Amino acid sequence: MAVFQLRDYQQDAVSAVLKHFRKSNESAVIVLPTGSGKSLVIAELARLAKRKILVLTHVKELVEQNHEKYESYGVAAGIYSAGLKLKETQHQVTFASIQSAARNLDDFNTPYSLIIIDECHRVNLATTDLPSVPFSEQPNDPSKRQPKDQIKDHTKDQVKERSTNNSQNNTKDASTGESEESASKQENSNQYQQIIDKLMQVNPDVKLLGLTATPYRLGMGWIYKKHYRGFVRSEEKRPFEHCIYELPLHYLIKRHYLTKPNLVDATIEHYDFSSLRANASGDYSPADMNHLLNKHPRVTQGIIEQVIELAEKRQGVMIFAATVEHAKEVYSYLPATLSALITGATDNTERDALIKAFKRKDIKYLVNVSVLTTGFDAPHVDMIAILRPTQSVSLYQQIIGRGLRLSENKKDCLVIDYTDNDFDLYQPEVGEKKPNSQSQPVQVICPSCEFPNIFWGICDDDGDLVEHYGRRCQGLINAPRVEQEQKKQPEQHLSDSQCDFRFVFKECPHCGGENDIAARTCLHCFEVLVDPDDMLKKALQLKDSKIIRCAGLHLARASGKESDKESGKVSGKGADKLHITYHDEEGGELNETFDFARPNQVKAFNAIFAKRLSAKINVQLGSTETFEVTTVEQALRLANVLPCPDFVIARKQQYYWRIKDRIFDYHGKYRKANALK
Repeated sequence: MAVFQLRDYQQDAVSAVLKHFRKSNESAVIVLPTGSGKSLVIAELARLAKRKILVLTHVKELVEQNHEKYESYGVAAGIYSAGLKLKETQHQVTFASIQSAARNLDDFNTPYSLIIIDECHRVNLATTDLPSVPFSEQPNDPSKRQPKDQIKDHTKDQVKERSTNNSQNNTKDASTGESEESASKQENSNQYQQIIDKLMQVNPDVKLLGLTATPYRLGMGWIYKKHYRGFVRSEEKRPFEHCIYELPLHYLIKRHYLTKPNLVDATIEHYDFSSLRANASGDYSPADMNHLLNKHPRVTQGIIEQVIELAEKRQGVMIFAATVEHAKEVYSYLPATLSALITGATDNTERDALIKAFKRKDIKYLVNVSVLTTGFDAPHVDMIAILRPTQSVSLYQQIIGRGLRLSENKKDCLVIDYTDNDFDLYQPEVGEKKPNSQSQPVQVICPSCEFPNIFWGICDDDGDLVEHYGRRCQGLINAPRVEQEQKKQPEQHLSDSQCDFRFVFKECPHCGGENDIAARTCLHCFEVLVDPDDMLKKALQLKDSKIIRCAGLHLARASGKESDKESGKVSGKGADKLHITYHDEEGGELNETFDFARPNQVKAFNAIFAKRLSAKINVQLGSTETFEVTTVEQALRLANVLPCPDFVIARKQQYYWRIKDRIFDYHGKYRKANALK
């Protein structure tokens, strides 16, 4: 066979992998859009390897496709897949399905140097069955690792793989949908961990590489921590440590490597799924979707009539339905001789026959439910109809990706979304949800490292930043060499430390260290931090406590006689003091006074406000200095920028309320002032 010629970006991706793993064992991801030829990148990496490589994926089609591309180089490789009736491990390179590999761990007792996971966005560490640290940080001693579920023994005759995204599901239940897909991903994730643990026992230095078009996951966000362009995607544990190469979709479309998607809004009937509520994992209940769809049968019929009309000059049409019941209804309105329906319950043999007929263009319309979003390659598809709601950016992009491959006589791919899924195909919003309707992406320069962060924020009519919701700078900076030497880190990771500047923080009462507002343990002294929800709950249970949701504060100069009213005393000394009034949203208030003639009172004021005040001012001035207020006059001048707590807790004294706690940057279950009830 002829050897495939790598495109420039494919060669760049291969070079990035080689460069990374020559210097590091930390796990890595490369991001290439659907249709960019990830299988060729995998084949080239396998060809260049000198030791054994295991390539894992979740469907037999990808196993077959990746194997075929590799053997186009004129070298042999093994296939380990019950679905393909082959279980070979004697070759240097083995292409395996995760289901077969995880069920036969004893067949992988020889040392492997590299594990490659195709469609690696399916790997999830956010389950109780998976370790809470990246693969690259797992202890080499299996006895020290976190426990995992045991897999039941299966004979070779019993092991049959489902060649669908929900490959472990063989039910006839009509309530299939996003929840089944999530369950399958979770099971596959457990299996990925099992095979990785096994290979690490044999070779602790085995390297882990992931490939995906969509490096994020519903409920998790980004699947890696650090990006090679110098910023941090997540401070929390992720399946992969580094993104070492990424190619935008625009690049491939502009250079005619992919077909341009023609995104069109539904002009007639469309579904309104806005009343549905997602569950904890972000999925919609199939039963709820069926209930809503059954109320509007004419809507589906009208949509399919339009699909047929628009598809008159199209070669291949894929329709993504919400549930099996919905898919059957959709199928009933299509021309019977030109249409096919595939669900998770479709028999393997029938499924393969229908897909082959679709690829031969004997069938024009292919209706499916959660089974053809990855591992399905039909380049002639030039129309996509989305009839299912989703909160998953990854799923949305994978669906549209089915129609972006190049094909003869194909000018574009018509994409019609009948469910108002509000995603940007090219620049999806991943990570923190939009805080409110007024929020927009804003650039915030870190005053410490000058990294241009992109956070949600609010601007005024002139475009000036009013406030933002960023927590910590996302920039990666050079760690001091002494620190690197102490940690014995290799030279390539001298730029692998996240900037420690925090725009908002929870201060440790034990050591004064700054922590994330959701932290439960101090990063510096490891003492347990007070949970603000526990603090509020405890205060609510006390009869002599008062809590206000602080909607604002007011600063004023007060004479000694006036300010001492709140303590029930009259000093009459007339010494200037700073009087602070905290207002709640319903007109209530709490008060406290700081006597700036007394050093301990000045220190107390700065202990409460100085760090947060400095963080706010530094963003505007581009400074890293710590501002301390030393006079009442200075405090009054800073009144408009003085940080306001979200909650103020006071206890009843004999004649007044004494403020005990102020909760800043609250992140919890209780409603803050002026938030929707």
